[in-house]
Amino acid sequence: MLSLSTCIAEELTKLEFEASRTITPMLRKKNRIKTLAGTLEIEGNFMGEDKITALLDGKRVLGTYQEVLEVEGAINSYKELENYRYDSLDDLLKAHKILMKDILVKAGSFRGVNVGVGSKEGVTHVAPPCNVVPDLMQDLFEWLKNSDEHILIKSCVFHYEFEFIHPFSDGNGRIGRLWQSVILYHWRKVFNAIPTESIVRDNQDNYYKALEDSGNLGESTPFVEFMLEVILMTIKSSVKSSVKSSVKSSSNTEDRILKYLKQNPKTTIKELAKLLDLTTRAVEKQISTLKKEGRLQRVGSARKGFWKVSE
Repeated sequence: MLSLSTCIAEELTKLEFEASRTITPMLRKKNRIKTLAGTLEIEGNFMGEDKITALLDGKRVLGTYQEVLEVEGAINSYKELENYRYDSLDDLLKAHKILMKDILVKAGSFRGVNVGVGSKEGVTHVAPPCNVVPDLMQDLFEWLKNSDEHILIKSCVFHYEFEFIHPFSDGNGRIGRLWQSVILYHWRKVFNAIPTESIVRDNQDNYYKALEDSGNLGESTPFVEFMLEVILMTIKSSVKSSVKSSVKSSSNTEDRILKYLKQNPKTTIKELAKLLDLTTRAVEKQISTLKKEGRLQRVGSARKGFWKVSE
């Protein structure tokens, strides 16, 4: 956990360094759409990014009434991400009310029945009785507010404990993932542009396995480790996209090459050619020129060395 947390902090610093220039409103919108598609697909709604984009733009799309309501609920609940107080139970209930509007009669209220969480193998988790849910949720938010644990770790533990309690009759997965993003946003603002939910979607089987393993073990460690790995993967992907956007915005090929190699010194010529949509020969020619001008040098061997950009 310590190693993963350290790596996450390092990668976040890289992303934040470029954020003001490369994380544009368009990129934020694109990543928010990825987030929405990811969290919905985990729950079986496959409207997809194109239809979600259309709904965001006020267009009509084909889909069942239930599917459209779920997408609209997700869109509206995530619109408030930056306004929720991460340690407020009332705000979480508000988020559920927005998410499940017109889907559940008692949206924004705790379940009044006992439930079990099932899979293909049958019931995998029997949630706590409904009469203790309010107290359990109150205790969870007291812990979230007062615990001395690092907020990155707290976000993962909260996510697991929330799913264990399963406080609502529906929408628990979506709210659990949303609230972890809310907690992370209050730690580092750049998380409002990081689509963690889409990476969870890509690792859905492992997500459920981590929840189940933690339940069997009686502690959240497997799930915390899994979520830290997911967060790290998401940030690395976002850093790569940010750098790529920065590279493409440069005025000429030489500047683009230098800018990318400065932040990714172990990049191969083949990878660079693919990134810049050039042939390897064209990239080799540009690099040869940069070397002659003293702006770039190769340190070490072709296989194990790295590029050094001269200021």
